[in-house]
Amino acid sequence: MYTALRASSRTVAKFLEARFQADPLLSGFFGGGMVVSLATPQEMNEKPAEGLSVWLYRIIRDDQRLNDPPVRISPTELRPPPLPVRLHYLMTPVTNEQTGDPETEQLILGKVLQLFHSHPVLAGADLQAEFAGTEVELRVRLEPLMLEEITRVWEALDGSYQLSISYEVSVVNIMPELEPEQVSPVTISMPEHGLIVSS
Repeated sequence: MYTALRASSRTVAKFLEARFQADPLLSGFFGGGMVVSLATPQEMNEKPAEGLSVWLYRIIRDDQRLNDPPVRISPTELRPPPLPVRLHYLMTPVTNEQTGDPETEQLILGKVLQLFHSHPVLAGADLQAEFAGTEVELRVRLEPLMLEEITRVWEALDGSYQLSISYEVSVVNIMPELEPEQVSPVTISMPEHGLIVSS
């Protein structure tokens, strides 16, 4: 499904927001106006809105899974393999001068680090949108960024640097638009036999 990107983003955002609202130190913030948003930090500042920006800033294909074979979905049908991609999210706390400060921002990011360290796989009840009720598993990994990479990201945002962290979510499959290929069913199994000879 081509909606996998949106479903992944909603899954990550809803997971974080629910945990923030259940946390004694953060519930006052996220139960009182702060949100987890998929907008960029600049877009949240312009609204204005406070909370955590979970911005999808990069999508790359997963070369290790790119050559996966077609999947037999019935005796006479082969489904073409999906396009496997890895999603990169910049997570930035956004606060204003009245209600926020560096301590609040560090509190939010500390909770994000704790949550994904303890819960690195999103599956089952965590899944949202089109992923709900499926067997999809999203693996979330803290991604170290070099200074040059951080600089490029914030230059693309056309804003001054803010405290932030990056996470990679994988593997997300973009299903092909092609119809399943019609093939002949397997009728005879032809196992190969060999003789193991010790030297």
